[in-house]
Amino acid sequence: MRAAMAAAALRPSATTLRFLFTPPHQRRRLLVEHIPFARRRRHSSTATAPALEDSSPSNGEGKAARRRRARESPEGLLRHQLDMCSRNADLTTALRLYDDALSPDTPVPLSLHHYNCLLYLCSNAAATDSDTDSSAAAAAAQRGFDIFARMEADGVQPNEATLTSVARLAAATRDPAMAFSVVRRMAAAGTPPRLRSYGPALFAYCDAKDADGAKQVEAHMDASGVVPEEPELAALLRVNADKGKADEVYRLLHRTRALVRQVCDTTAQVVEAWFRSDAASQAGVDKWDPSKVKEAVVKGGGGWHGQGWLGKGPWSVGWTEMDKDGTCQRCGEKLVCIDIDPTETDNFANSLTELAIKREVKEDFLGFQNWLRRHGPFDAVIDAANVGLYNSKAFSFSQVNSVVNAIQRVTQSKKLPLIILHRNRVNGGPAKAPYNQKILESWRNAGALYATPPGSNDDWYWLYAAVSCRSLLVTNDEMRDHLFQLLGTSFFPRWKEKHQKQSYALKKLNNTVHAITILGCRNLKMESGMYQQQQAMILKSHGSGCALLENLQSRWDLIFAQSTDTDGSSLGGKSGVTNRQNTKA
Repeated sequence: MRAAMAAAALRPSATTLRFLFTPPHQRRRLLVEHIPFARRRRHSSTATAPALEDSSPSNGEGKAARRRRARESPEGLLRHQLDMCSRNADLTTALRLYDDALSPDTPVPLSLHHYNCLLYLCSNAAATDSDTDSSAAAAAAQRGFDIFARMEADGVQPNEATLTSVARLAAATRDPAMAFSVVRRMAAAGTPPRLRSYGPALFAYCDAKDADGAKQVEAHMDASGVVPEEPELAALLRVNADKGKADEVYRLLHRTRALVRQVCDTTAQVVEAWFRSDAASQAGVDKWDPSKVKEAVVKGGGGWHGQGWLGKGPWSVGWTEMDKDGTCQRCGEKLVCIDIDPTETDNFANSLTELAIKREVKEDFLGFQNWLRRHGPFDAVIDAANVGLYNSKAFSFSQVNSVVNAIQRVTQSKKLPLIILHRNRVNGGPAKAPYNQKILESWRNAGALYATPPGSNDDWYWLYAAVSCRSLLVTNDEMRDHLFQLLGTSFFPRWKEKHQKQSYALKKLNNTVHAITILGCRNLKMESGMYQQQQAMILKSHGSGCALLENLQSRWDLIFAQSTDTDGSSLGGKSGVTNRQNTKA
């Protein structure tokens, strides 16, 4: 009897069975529904003071009631109405609501959000109507200035959006100096200006053909760490080209080359107009030192020499196409690859080090840097964890070794690439197999294997090695997670495009294993001032000895750059070619 009772006591209940066979992510809800003691207690002695205030407010109303009361207050209703006016670009209604709020009969306190909505609508109307209805634009701008004066009188502190709208009002009244003073006030008050904050002053100076004023705005942007984009660079190019400032056009062309991946048609037209102008034909020098030009090209990564306009005379300007081999159909020159400015690369490597030592054990990462100085540089760096798991459920040392050997054969030094692998994979699991031990030993003997310490993120190690060695990176990692977002959107995408071997695989063809690697943007010598970004697929056969070269993907970009030749030839335009008529084309 007692045994039966004990068995009954041990028999699981229906609720327990349901809990056991419920997916883990649903068990918490099941506990709350069926087990009374597991329910969350609203008024626990362990609750913090703010939580007690929120759950049992002294005034008898909760958060929802307070939010509803705020929405239904005169200030909340005005906010909603102004938001609708902003959405519908209805300045007339917004001004009527503003006047009603100032009425002594129904006064409504105005907040920063109210003023920002009103200023935004006024600045939009002033900018939109300035070309069609000057009187309406002037009226909208004046109302905007009056509203801003009232805001300051009320003691409401402006933010970046507020002052940007005021700068737009000044630009709409053709007063670039005032628009620029607003931005300087913003920076002096400790509010970091944004690109949109500089736009009104910069474009107003350019529209007024004031190249010097526009340059002052650009210098202030640089000092504030604000990087111009294509519209700003195009406006600067246009005003300096119109003024015949050849040196400024040269500088801005190269800045556009560095910052803009591909120019739009309007920017290309600005560049084309410059090269067709008399000022362009008169710019330049008749004599120069070819050795200095070549030396500057090498120091600049192969992209440009920075010596200014070389040669004089009119330019031959025309549009052209590239054939599948990257040869220009107009001048017969072939595009070749350029690397990134070495100074930019050094700065990026330093910033990468600063980020890494904040997130890794400092001694571990500094130890890796010392090891790299002793054993490097390397022509290529392999993210071995990514390669070994590519298209495979288990880590494969033989797969990594196949890619290592394929990369070694196509690099200039014929040296083994650097293999970055976590220490756990080097010491345990498949690494204990005799065949894999031989592979690891061969890498160690060649000084090509670095095992990252436990607890570290090997992404920092292979990325730093690839950047500091100016080498190619073999990985299928898209580099899109939060770690790589820390690196910014200016330099890193350009470096990634030129240095990452993004796709690789192992395939069986006729029962023979072939290693396929994609080589991205090898550093080739420049040819006559035009440049190439090319990717080619190299198919190497292990065992049969055959090799096949195929084009997988080719992307040809004509960019603004000076020629490396000493004859003064150059080019400009998105897909246009320019050459001096009085020099060898």
